[in-house]
Amino acid sequence: MILLIFRQLFDPQSSTYTYLLADKSSRDAILIDPVFEQAHRDMALIHELNLHLCLVADTHVHADHVTGSGLLRYRLHCEIAVSKQSGAMGGDIQFDDGDTLKFGSRFLKVLATPGHTNGCSTFVLDDESMAFTGDCLLIRGCGRTDFQQGSPEKMFESVREKIFALPDECLLYPGHDYKGATVSSVGEEKLYNPRLGKGISLNDFTGYMNNLGLAHPNKIDVAVRANMKCGVMDSSVMDLEEQDWAPLTLTYAGFWEVQPLWLEEHIADVQIIDVREPDEYEGILGHIPRSHLMPLGNLVESSALLDKSRPVVTVCRSGARSTQATVQLKKAGFSKVANLSGGMLRWRAERLPVQALTE
Repeated sequence: MILLIFRQLFDPQSSTYTYLLADKSSRDAILIDPVFEQAHRDMALIHELNLHLCLVADTHVHADHVTGSGLLRYRLHCEIAVSKQSGAMGGDIQFDDGDTLKFGSRFLKVLATPGHTNGCSTFVLDDESMAFTGDCLLIRGCGRTDFQQGSPEKMFESVREKIFALPDECLLYPGHDYKGATVSSVGEEKLYNPRLGKGISLNDFTGYMNNLGLAHPNKIDVAVRANMKCGVMDSSVMDLEEQDWAPLTLTYAGFWEVQPLWLEEHIADVQIIDVREPDEYEGILGHIPRSHLMPLGNLVESSALLDKSRPVVTVCRSGARSTQATVQLKKAGFSKVANLSGGMLRWRAERLPVQALTE
């Protein structure tokens, strides 16, 4: 069996899990349930793992967040897969019960598991070792059934006849969790799920679900409308968060970076702030021409001397301290800020010009 690359990602605002799976041999990848606000994070991880995103797939039409599918297709030219039963428009692939979603030599099998919505689906890995249940079966719980074609009868049938028919050792990865749990298994949920475990009857379940009394999600109006179009928006909206003053990359840790060669060609166009100590600035690594020394400990006070309308690139020895400098500058009101990737170590390794070297 071809080895699998797997990452479980989390959006704290909506408590949504996003899942990245890739064929380790071909590097082809699929992303399940992406969140619009986390698209830069997802793209950074895909880039850092040297993957090719061929498909994004939503388990259902979400009501609590806007999917990142449209944005990811716009940026990475992947395809969007959506359930035929969801009624969502704008996807490239409309899947149905029993279909497969391929990434390299691996695939996910689609199980139609309606109940939360008509289009809810569970994705099962080809060897049945993992299943991604969306909002149908959660860890020790399940999705709500009181709006968007919700039906406790359908959900009960979906869980009992589809998900619980998988091997007991099959790991279950939900679309959400609100208490910090990350993974369960078919066997565990059969035994311990208080709503859908083996000892629970249909009458028990419907009575429970019909009396939850939950408020509707805060983003339901915006999210459902956007997700019925697979999160596809006007290109100008999708470009809003781009920083177009340089060809920046976003690291998985969440920091914008600029590459040394670009900076060397644009030294006159930006403010270069070296956040090392004075002895380092004048030391063996030297410093970048036209850079300004502002040690990290005094950066907030010193930043009053900078022009907020011009881009700022922060520099240190390795690129570690200068990432913290970008955080401080953004809090101080600077909107165009990036870190020099690799710091002075990489700058010197690429034989770019330096000043004030000591022998």
